[in-house]
Formats: sequence, structure tokens, C-alpha cells
Amino acid sequence: MDKHKFEHEDSTIKEDSLNILKLGKNLLLKGPTGSGKTRLADDLSSDLNQDMVSINCSIDIDIEALLGFKTIEYEDDKQEIVFVDGPVVRAMKNGFILYIDEINMAKPEVLPILNAALDYRRTLTNPLTGEEIVADENFLVIAAINIGYAGTMPMNEALLNRFNIVEIDYVSDNALLEILQQQSIQDDDDTLKKLTEFHRDLVTMTKQGQISKESSSVRSLIDLADLTTIITESRALKRTVIDKLDNDQEKTAIYNAFKLHFEL
Repeated sequence: MDKHKFEHEDSTIKEDSLNILKLGKNLLLKGPTGSGKTRLADDLSSDLNQDMVSINCSIDIDIEALLGFKTIEYEDDKQEIVFVDGPVVRAMKNGFILYIDEINMAKPEVLPILNAALDYRRTLTNPLTGEEIVADENFLVIAAINIGYAGTMPMNEALLNRFNIVEIDYVSDNALLEILQQQSIQDDDDTLKKLTEFHRDLVTMTKQGQISKESSSVRSLIDLADLTTIITESRALKRTVIDKLDNDQEKTAIYNAFKLHFEL
């Protein structure tokens, strides 16, 4: 299995996502960290045979990060101010897929600049240059959102209404085991199976509100699997999961769950 391939027990997730894009509509992927949103976006880009440019949103993202910036270039000893297109402008002009990761991390005042690009008009007036950009007919948009994470904000209703939403839950045990086998340097199947079972317990505790969603991240689990190849399981858990947390009760709950699968 290709390490970027999206695997989920609900086959309608990928099927519906692909059909939404084939109709030229914007797609919003909603799910917890590690549920495979980025892998799904990669797969969709491959299936549609379209290049994809990405934006990773944060509280610090600004208009220049989206649309581009002015810079000075020199040619034949002459100075010239040129504009370097940002990911939104490149995707619109070239008919690429624009992938906006963690869209709800961006400040609410930044994203409205995209409203006209995301609705039927498919246009954008770049305030940095005055240029009006009409999107190529193949231009598509995929966004991803995490709900309830630190630093996230509710999406503006006008922006949210421009998307069709596909919700992705945590991957199945079998799919997670395959992900670990492909992406981790840990090659001991017994260890990987135990980590898969441990993750299932984390997901259960997350859904019950006992621990934060970040604690059940697949990314952290892969790091944990990697570190178990060179240090003890308990130290690997501490460095990849426990030390990220501030709540002592949460730390204890995770540590106790880990002891059910590993002899510490």
C-alpha cells in the first residue's frame, strides 16, 4: 500500500468526495487529527490527475501568504519590482487543486478575501496588485478542518456555506495497522498490533471526553512507534504523547491505558 493512500472502512467517504469535486464544488473535510484528511486530498488530486498546492493555516497567516508578495529583482543591473504569486493565485490561474489545511485556524478577517473565488463567480481581485483573476475552469478547492482543537475558531457562516462537507472519523484498526506498517520504521508486528490496540483505547477515551483529541493523533502514534525502536516503550510514550500534555489526570489515564498493552 502506498504510504499516502487513504484507507477507511467507509468507502463512501472517498466516493462522495470525488463526486463533489467532479461537479466543480468545494469540498470541506472534517475530522480529528490523523483521520487521513491530507492523505485523502492527495488521493483525490491523483485520481483527478490535477496538481495540488497547499496552504497550512495558522493564526499568523495573512493576505500575502494566500495571494503572494512583491519583491525586487535585478536584470542587467536594473532594479524591478515584481509580484510573486501565492498559492491561491497559482491554483486559480493554472487550474490546480487548492488545499487549505486547518482552515479554522486562520483569523476570521483573512479568509473573506476568498469568498468570490469560492462561489459561482470564481474570481478574485487581488488587493495587493489590483489584478482581477478569473479562475481556470479546472480550479478546485479542498479544505480541512479540526473541531474543538486549541487555537481553532468557528468558521464564518458565509464561508462554510460555500462548501460541501464530508466528515471523516478515526481510521479502523486494520487501516491503522497498515499505516503503521508502511510509515513507521518499527517492523515488529507484535509491537505495532499493541500500539493499534492502545490507540483504540485512546479513541474511546477521546470520545468519552476523558482526554484531548490531540492525544489520539495518528501522527503521534507513528512517532511513538519509531521511538520504540531505540528507547523503551515507556520513554517513547513520554516523549511523543505524555510530555505534550499539561493535565495530570489526562497523563495518568493515558499511561494506565498504555500499561494494559505493554509491560512497563
